[in-house]
Amino acid sequence: MGTLILAVTALFLYSVGTALQALHFRGKVQSNLAVTTLIGVLALIGHGLLIAQTVHLDGGFDFSFFKSSVLISWLIVFLLLGLNLNKPVQSLFIAAYPIAALTIVMALVTHTPSRLVPEESYGMLSHIALSVTAYSLFSLAALQAVLLYVQNRQLKRNYNSLLVRNLPPLQTMESLLFEMVWAGVVLLVLAIVTGALFIEDLFAQDLAHKTIFSLLSLLVFVGLLVGRYTKGWRGITASRWTLAGCALLMLAFYGSKFVLELVFHRGL
Repeated sequence: MGTLILAVTALFLYSVGTALQALHFRGKVQSNLAVTTLIGVLALIGHGLLIAQTVHLDGGFDFSFFKSSVLISWLIVFLLLGLNLNKPVQSLFIAAYPIAALTIVMALVTHTPSRLVPEESYGMLSHIALSVTAYSLFSLAALQAVLLYVQNRQLKRNYNSLLVRNLPPLQTMESLLFEMVWAGVVLLVLAIVTGALFIEDLFAQDLAHKTIFSLLSLLVFVGLLVGRYTKGWRGITASRWTLAGCALLMLAFYGSKFVLELVFHRGL
């Protein structure tokens, strides 16, 4: 199937999914788990086949800036669909679907130098797989943190907005956030460990920035978890720490890619 057909199909399904979530958010239609899951799975299939044609090249995988974004957005939707089966995370679809659609468009209309990782580099590929999964999970945590922050602010002002009426109770939102952070920390630790094992020099010129900011983000997330269980951090404080850690992780993952590929036009 052609790349353009797959892209258009995925974009159409993500648009339908976004429209349905918006209508549900406004109380125009009832939420239906089966319909939500079906649309999401069909979109994931088209999105995944597109990845197979654009990221998987002869002899390796292209993890350049926009190609990585397409893969990460696929993982975000995949994780969200899985969580939505038994967790109240449906409100996150209204942001995740447009993000996924945007990454598909950007990957098709832009061109950056390839950053090819050979298929036989199993150690490196395992490190990358853990890294992008951790980043995808923390991206969901960042979205959850934003909603939790807004929800806290509006409840403190006794503002019964459409957002507050659609979100789960505050305690549930906080529990979901910390579950995401815990899982993300485990994956990030494994990613750093595999990087230390399979990358010859983590502090090489092109990797020092990524390594330092990854370690800093890990410290922030661990600090958040320690604060949660020793000082009872919650609400706005938890949201701010989560967003700070996610910002550092975004700099780690995308910072060097942006400079090398979009500024200096360098690949691997």
